[in-house]
Amino acid sequence: MIVLSSATGHIGGRVLAQLLDHDAGVGPQVRVVVRDPAKLPAEVRERVEVVEGSHRDAAVVDQALAGADALFWLMPADPTAPSIYDTYVTASIPGAEAVVRHGVPRVVTVSALGRGTGLYAGHVSASLAMDDLFRSTGAHVRVLANPTFIDNLERQARSLAAGVLTGTQPADLEAPMVATRDIGDAAARLLLDDTWNGQDTVDLLGPEDLSADDVAAVLSEVLARPVRYERGDRAADVQTYQRYGMSPAVAQALVDMDLAKERGLDTAVTRTPKNTTPTTLRQWATEVLRPMIEEMA
Repeated sequence: MIVLSSATGHIGGRVLAQLLDHDAGVGPQVRVVVRDPAKLPAEVRERVEVVEGSHRDAAVVDQALAGADALFWLMPADPTAPSIYDTYVTASIPGAEAVVRHGVPRVVTVSALGRGTGLYAGHVSASLAMDDLFRSTGAHVRVLANPTFIDNLERQARSLAAGVLTGTQPADLEAPMVATRDIGDAAARLLLDDTWNGQDTVDLLGPEDLSADDVAAVLSEVLARPVRYERGDRAADVQTYQRYGMSPAVAQALVDMDLAKERGLDTAVTRTPKNTTPTTLRQWATEVLRPMIEEMA
């Protein structure tokens, strides 16, 4: 039995699809934790066990992990949390306790690059602490360590439609970017494999390092319109995030993560064929972003 703590977002949805498509449609037993089962297509609900509720809830996650052979753990940030460690570590304690209680053999977590850099990085630092929590359970663990998601560009669809890419990184700073589909695929492969042991990190670096200017150039070609990069101000971002309902702690953690990325958080790992993933920015923008912007027109 494979248990997914997240099954409806970009990454969790991809993991679920890959598990259900495995072996010509005859896949493993899958159990998913979802707040609203209606978010799962009817044909999916018929093929999985559904535990309704939040994986932050001890009773829910305890029920979900009974008899589990593997756990996929993805903890989205709570924008209203009083501390960034609350949203990743405290909220994951019920999951870690259930792993111990039920003797779950294998755990795959979604996390971030940056371990060993010595940089405080807000969301990333809390994610790394979450990984340590699951390591402490004694389970076999694989941590999927990721840079910035290519898919985050969806949040800028309206701005990009107007020809503006925004951010706070230096325009010429090259860093890796990864597509969430590739993270989901990596997670599914691990969940389907019951031969790996121990605790390790799996770095996923995307296919190439790109600067903000590089991203703007690629998007200009794909979207068939000029796209320019405009660098913003981190202090202003903190205020903007809070106006949209984030707690001061979570807003500051986002900025701390962004500053750490400028200082080399995502570039400490050497790129190799093993940690290079396939989906390019151009491919993703062609398949996902361009149709999204065309639909807005």
